[in-house]
Amino acid sequence: MVLKKYLQILEAKEKPKFKKNNLEKLEEKSFEIISKCELCERKCKVNRLKGEKGYCKAPCGLSISSIFPHYGEEYFFIPSLTIFFMGCTFSCVFCQNWEISQWYEHGHELSPKELAKAIDLYAQECKNINFVGGEPTPYLPWIIQTLKHVKAFLPVIWNSNFYMSEKTMEILKEIADVYLSDWKYGNNACAERLSDVKNYIEIIERNHEIAFRNGEVVIRHLVLPNHVECCTKPVLEKIASFFGDKVIVNIMPQYRPEYKAKNFKDIARYPSQKELEEAWKYAEKLGLNWIR
Repeated sequence: MVLKKYLQILEAKEKPKFKKNNLEKLEEKSFEIISKCELCERKCKVNRLKGEKGYCKAPCGLSISSIFPHYGEEYFFIPSLTIFFMGCTFSCVFCQNWEISQWYEHGHELSPKELAKAIDLYAQECKNINFVGGEPTPYLPWIIQTLKHVKAFLPVIWNSNFYMSEKTMEILKEIADVYLSDWKYGNNACAERLSDVKNYIEIIERNHEIAFRNGEVVIRHLVLPNHVECCTKPVLEKIASFFGDKVIVNIMPQYRPEYKAKNFKDIARYPSQKELEEAWKYAEKLGLNWIR
C-alpha cells in the first residue's frame, strides 16, 4: 500500500521519524554543512553561520512567509500544516510563488521555539507538518532545531524541488516521513534555460532513488505548454522505470504563465486541454499510480 507508514502515523500506530531519531546529532551535522554551505547541489561554500549568503539568499536563521492549514494540497494530505520558507535554490522563470522564492516579500524572522509553538498550535486540525517554500532546504539546521521543540506527533512532509546534496539527503532520511517532490523537467537543457540549474537530471534521479529507499514518495509534475514531449513524457517514463506504481504521481494541470514566463515564447500560455489529456493518457499507458 502506498503511504502505508504515513497512515500508520496518523492512526498513532507509528511514531514520526523525528520522534524516534537523535536530533541533537542531526543538528550538529547540519550546522557543520552550512559552515561551508553544501545543503543543495549548488554548493556555494559560503559560511552561513557568519551571515554569508549564497544563491538562495537565505539568512542565518528562519525566514518564513507564512504558516497555515492548507486545503489545496493532495486530498490525502489535507488539511496540511504548510510552512512557506523564503528563498529558493532555483530561479524558475515561471515560478508561481515568485514573491516568496525570489525575495520580493520580506519574511518573518522566527526562532525555532516560536515556530514549534505555532506548529503545536495548529496541530489539532492538521494531518502533517509540510515544509515548503520557496524551498525548505536552506533552512534544514533550524528545521531540526524546531522539531526538537515540537510536541505534536505529526508526520513530516519534505516538499521540495529535490536539488538537495547527498549530505542533506543523509540527514533527511532521519526526519522526512514523506517526500513530496517537484520533478519538473525531462532534460538538462530545459532545466538550465527555465530554472537556471545545471545537472538537473542526474541529481533529481539520484535523490528520488535515495528518497524511495528511505521514506514514502509523492511526485508532482506540472505540465508545461509545449513541453509534453521533451519533459512530461520522459519524466513519466523515468518514474515508471524506477518505481512503477509504488509512488503516487500528481500530474498537475494548473500551470499559468506567471513571473517572467511571458518572455519565453514556449511557456507564455496555459497548457491546452489536448496537452493535458495526452499527459494523463500517457501516465495511464505506463501503469502509473497517478492523480490530477
